[in-house]
Amino acid sequence: MTEALPNLPALALFVAVVDEGGLGAGARRLGIHQPNASRLIAQLEVQAGSALLDRGPRGARPTSAGLLYAAHARELLDAAGEFSAWLRHTRDAEARELRVGVSMTIAEHLMPAWLTELRRTSARVRVDLEVLNSTHVLAGIHEGRLQLGFVETPHVPRGVHAMTLREDELVVVVAPEHPWARRTEPLPREELAQTPLVVREGGSGTRDAFEELLPAAALTPPVQELGSNAAVRVAVASGAGPAVLSMLAVRSALEAGRLCRVPVAGTRLRRLLTAVWSGPRRLSGPVAELAAVASAPPPAER
Repeated sequence: MTEALPNLPALALFVAVVDEGGLGAGARRLGIHQPNASRLIAQLEVQAGSALLDRGPRGARPTSAGLLYAAHARELLDAAGEFSAWLRHTRDAEARELRVGVSMTIAEHLMPAWLTELRRTSARVRVDLEVLNSTHVLAGIHEGRLQLGFVETPHVPRGVHAMTLREDELVVVVAPEHPWARRTEPLPREELAQTPLVVREGGSGTRDAFEELLPAAALTPPVQELGSNAAVRVAVASGAGPAVLSMLAVRSALEAGRLCRVPVAGTRLRRLLTAVWSGPRRLSGPVAELAAVASAPPPAER
């Protein structure tokens, strides 16, 4: 079946010969050396089973079979051109459409500014955004459903490329009426680890990072397990218990006095925010553009 498929460059040459009235002129139009052009035309004639050109001292003119052959060749070349244009358009459109998975804290507090900057610098990029917890973002990257992900978990699996974007701080927060709000000394880490907390769901980057920093906390059953930062903040403010959240997620509540920060003994609880992707290590196109925006220093640090 494949042996019978037409040679499109040879067809284009034949049509050029017919249009120009000579083999040499047709070959020059397409930048083909005449010996190669003669060989291609001979192959077409073998495939057609008849002579396609009458060659004479004044040039090469199509035979009656050649005229019909040229007409069908034009149709096929036009269709091939349309196919190439469609393929190019599809490739370009897909290259400018970006499927991104974002963990919740990043989605709430960083992604809006990143998308605004991306629209300013790369207006033609369209971002299809999925807000998920870090585990589900990593699954989407692994499955190839997402081109780029942003996660808060320290557990990035093998086979996934990662780029550190910035450092984030986890803080302990309580309601203003909670006894810890009146502490004058930093909270011992052992007491924090043994206290039932209001926590995010399993697979959350915030929870993963906290339990990585304070492994003993994973052994203490939570008082509540909730699916978003907002739900955790409401529960804490309502007196359900303490929580450990990103400073990004609680800054406005702390400033408004709805929550109180509890200092923790020892070094601060810090974690990394990370961009993740699969495939080639070197980023290109819209993926690279969004990653560059996300990794740029915050305005306060520039």
